Amino acid sequence: MSDTRPTEAEHDAITEAAAQWCMRLHEPDCTRRERDAFAVWLNANPLHACEYEAVLDIWEVSTHLPRSAPTEAQVIAPRRSPWQRFAVAAAITLLAAPVAAFSGWQLGWLPNAYERFQAGTSAKTVTLPDGSQVELNLGTQLTFSNYKDERRVTLSKGEAFFKVSHDTAHPFLVQAAEGRVRVTGTQFNVWLYEDQVRVTLLEGSVLVTSNKNLSGDGLRLEPGMQARYKAGDNAAQISQIQTNTQDLAWRNGKLVLDNLSLADALPLINRYLDTPLSLADSATGRLRIGGVFNTREISHLVTTLPKVLPVYLSVSHDGKPVLNPRSTL
Repeated sequence: MSDTRPTEAEHDAITEAAAQWCMRLHEPDCTRRERDAFAVWLNANPLHACEYEAVLDIWEVSTHLPRSAPTEAQVIAPRRSPWQRFAVAAAITLLAAPVAAFSGWQLGWLPNAYERFQAGTSAKTVTLPDGSQVELNLGTQLTFSNYKDERRVTLSKGEAFFKVSHDTAHPFLVQAAEGRVRVTGTQFNVWLYEDQVRVTLLEGSVLVTSNKNLSGDGLRLEPGMQARYKAGDNAAQISQIQTNTQDLAWRNGKLVLDNLSLADALPLINRYLDTPLSLADSATGRLRIGGVFNTREISHLVTTLPKVLPVYLSVSHDGKPVLNPRSTL
């Protein structure tokens, strides 16, 4: 029986191709034809998908590398390459070389622990390498990186409830959209949909900034407070809420809509849908909805809306469902 495993050279070629695809796909001028070609490459061999996932992990680490890259990585940096391309190359080199990786850790450039977590059709609870507990809502994706001077979570999709292991000297950061949450040890919830973020504090205190590139530590939350922001906001909006109501109901598998306008309810609903709903006009968005729904059956809510509200469903030219006002005449 012949050995079909790739040779070392073939494996290196696949890794290189995965890195090139990762860098190209993250560039704004990547074309549809290139994305289609990537899909063909990805499905051509199970090892392609495996290596691409590994490169995505390196990409996430590379976003935190300093602009002044370490000298060990300069030998593989392509000339006239954008920063992110250089960072990926630097990260690949540093993570592959134990001495360089140790230097990167000591200088605060690279983590000594990195893990990716996700929840699909069921919520799950995970323990981070630092001992912190995180509950992941349906369809949630996040990564954890442990740096010398801080612990860093990037929430790329979904919602998570954090019970952070206390360590004053080793702050815990959660990055969501363009903002971040800074804590040392506390319990809080972070909800993310597209570029909208809500941070709800249950215990302890956190500092919330809507843009991690802005100066200052951000706004401080106390228990029972919530911060909301979206991309482009200079500061989060702070409000007092009841933390035992709808914002944490997902931990019991429920979505609570407390007499909300459809415009406000749709992001909460769309968070659980593969194909998001949209509104035909602002008047439709002013209609109000309330109720308690199972987070695993939100698709049933979509078909129910025309029965409880004066709306009907249509399909847009790109195949997405639209809520339209129904004539009362």
